[in-house]
Amino acid sequence: MADVFISSLTSPMVLAFALGVLATLVKSDLKFPDGMYLGLTIYLLFAIGLKGGMKLSQASIVDFYKPGLAAIAICIVIPLWVFAALFRLGKFDAINAAALAAHFGSVSAVTFSQCLSYLDSAGISYEGFMPAMLAIMEVPAVLISLYIASKYTSTDKESTKQVLHELLTGKGIMLLLGGIAIGLLTGKKGFEQVSPLFDAPFKGILCLFLLEVGLVAGRRVGDIRKVGFKLVAFGICIPIVNAVLGAFLAYLSGLSEGGAILFSILSASASYIAAPAAIRIALPQANPGYYLTAALAIAFPFNVTIGIPLYMQIVHAIYT
Repeated sequence: MADVFISSLTSPMVLAFALGVLATLVKSDLKFPDGMYLGLTIYLLFAIGLKGGMKLSQASIVDFYKPGLAAIAICIVIPLWVFAALFRLGKFDAINAAALAAHFGSVSAVTFSQCLSYLDSAGISYEGFMPAMLAIMEVPAVLISLYIASKYTSTDKESTKQVLHELLTGKGIMLLLGGIAIGLLTGKKGFEQVSPLFDAPFKGILCLFLLEVGLVAGRRVGDIRKVGFKLVAFGICIPIVNAVLGAFLAYLSGLSEGGAILFSILSASASYIAAPAAIRIALPQANPGYYLTAALAIAFPFNVTIGIPLYMQIVHAIYT
């Protein structure tokens, strides 16, 4: 078990993230050119979609429908229990509890990418349709959380329409679903034509992206002191509980052990791209210091350093 943790903590991607945090803390002038972060995001999402679509073309609907239903189920369960825990036990107000539930119920493509890279390096196989699960799990929890929030506040219909448009046409969904569709239609032969750009360089691009995320996360380290121990504890405990729920659902849905690890990390991850954009529009009164700090400065570092190897051990224990 110790070897798994050491291997995860010493991967180039995790160390690149740590370098970004360190550079910010020591007030280095290291920064990415304007637009580079967006370019790296587009590359990673499209690459995940293309490869997932190619592998999905080789899978059957019989293999996919149970995990797909499991993905929808956990996207319903997570925001409900997270909201209840934060509202009842954590004593957060309803709006901030709903905002946090939306972030922890949605998913992080970057955390998923890091787990993909780790499994590939370790030679652990998984179902090719897992990127499709990423696309399925990005939106439902945000919508459910906004519905919960609407019970405690008046909701502007125009803002609701704007949120739906933002979620369904945002770059995350468009790139993932578009990439999956292209990979599905062109298959393995089509992917081989672009694999020199979208396969081999993937880990290197991910390394650069995590360096930038580290710079961003480093700027929010100070916010951890402001939000207090309660949110820090929730920011670590919620992913662990969600990972365990995801691992059991993956087992019941018939996923392989590698697929269950990916499903577990998807369940544990917190969105810091799609969910913040939606919450900013629909719930402007929610405190960004809570949801951005919890997702980016607490849950994300925990998941990519300690979380992935921890969830691997949880999944392995369930499968054995």
